[in-house]
Amino acid sequence: MRRCALLPSLVAAVLAASLACTKPADRPPAGGSSGADAPGSAERGLAAGIDAPPAPALPSLTTWHLDPENSSVTFVCKHAMHTKVRGMFQRPSGTVVLDDATPSNSTITATVDVSTVTTGVEERDTHLKGPDFFAAATHPVITFTSTGVTRQSAASYTVTGNLTMHGVTKPVTLAVTASPPFQHFGTTRRGIEATTSIRRIEFGVGVAAWNVAAESGGLLIGDEVAITIDAELVLLPGLMTTFHA
Repeated sequence: MRRCALLPSLVAAVLAASLACTKPADRPPAGGSSGADAPGSAERGLAAGIDAPPAPALPSLTTWHLDPENSSVTFVCKHAMHTKVRGMFQRPSGTVVLDDATPSNSTITATVDVSTVTTGVEERDTHLKGPDFFAAATHPVITFTSTGVTRQSAASYTVTGNLTMHGVTKPVTLAVTASPPFQHFGTTRRGIEATTSIRRIEFGVGVAAWNVAAESGGLLIGDEVAITIDAELVLLPGLMTTFHA
């Protein structure tokens, strides 16, 4: 009987411990509904299972900043012609100036810190940062600057631009999809996904003598690299041209 009497207390203790272990990032800011980052009616509505109101109407010309904590650049390359190896560059930065009235006037710039590359294998990551691949010591960043933007539909764009990597600049074309604007703790945001593929040899990446033909045919490390950019854009209010975290 005593064991049964203790059961409610044990359950309450487990629930309290579970709530205490929840990460702060997974909870809305404290302090009620006041403050710039406090959740508004939209966030409270979502928490209650109610559809949030649409984001406010935006001017035709807007400037957006990439939120580095919710953005990344991932790549996929073949190993021995059969296995896919995946990697990621973390915390990219960039700016998007979007002209909805004349999309061709829009501009996009982005920068990736080569030292953030990770594939989940420390030895391989060190190799990628070295002279055989990205040569982070002499070429610390990868940059993209748009040269043209074409709207394909309400949510999709084709973006051409120049990609500079390992000291080499080549034209690339991105297929971009964008979410509608949404509200998040007092800010207006959009999610975008951009995809492209490049030939790493054209940029002088991974052309070391040891990258010979694999027994299964083709190079040990594949030449074509598929790239996906996932980014969360934050609207810059008014006439601001820089972002302050």
